[in-house]
Amino acid sequence: MYAAGGVLAVHTERGTSIVPANRVAWTPAGFTHYHRAHGDTDMRIVFLAPSLARLVPDHPAVFLASGLAREVLLALTGPRNYDDAAPGYSRSARARLLRVLVDELREAPEQPLHLPEPRDDRLRAIARKLYGTPGDNATLAELGKAIGASTRTLSRLFRDELGMTFYEWRTQLRIHHALVLLADGHDTIHTAHACGWANPSSFITAFTHIIGTTPGRYRAGRRTGAPASQTPATAGRYEGY
Repeated sequence: MYAAGGVLAVHTERGTSIVPANRVAWTPAGFTHYHRAHGDTDMRIVFLAPSLARLVPDHPAVFLASGLAREVLLALTGPRNYDDAAPGYSRSARARLLRVLVDELREAPEQPLHLPEPRDDRLRAIARKLYGTPGDNATLAELGKAIGASTRTLSRLFRDELGMTFYEWRTQLRIHHALVLLADGHDTIHTAHACGWANPSSFITAFTHIIGTTPGRYRAGRRTGAPASQTPATAGRYEGY
């Protein structure tokens, strides 16, 4: 799955991954999942035959989208695949493009904007609260007091179960929420405050570190290596093999 414009949230039993326009999401066969588009999203989906699917990870993954991978995805889901007036790709040409895509994904670093789903009831209680109010600046001690758990216990659970600290997890949650707000047209200042940052500059620093571009550039669609003029305005292209 690729969002040529907008942002996708992909949910599996392992948690939620946010897929902005500089990432590609891969979900293997056998993983129950659903996705949600935020903002004016141009979603592209390509299906891989088992012979190619075996060459990429056997778990859900999110990759940094190279310029070549992006162009191949757009080609595989573009007008030549659904417009009778346009000359279509031959079967051999489509096969070559798919192999190029798979080769690019095999070389691409996994860069998930992943929010693991807690299993422990105490972590789930904290997650439910912060999902609804990501701008809440309560400390872990304050959150623990509300649910009857110590800071030490909760810190251990975050490390052991989710593989990150509470503050790392909350930052990921806030960046997820920020991407949705930006996709819905909110400006940087509103988004920073809604997500719990005291000032926009701190938000810009955190966002740029994780996403690779500033909120303003992301919102305007001027992604690094992906000029807005190259982003199609249509939505929902599918290609399967």
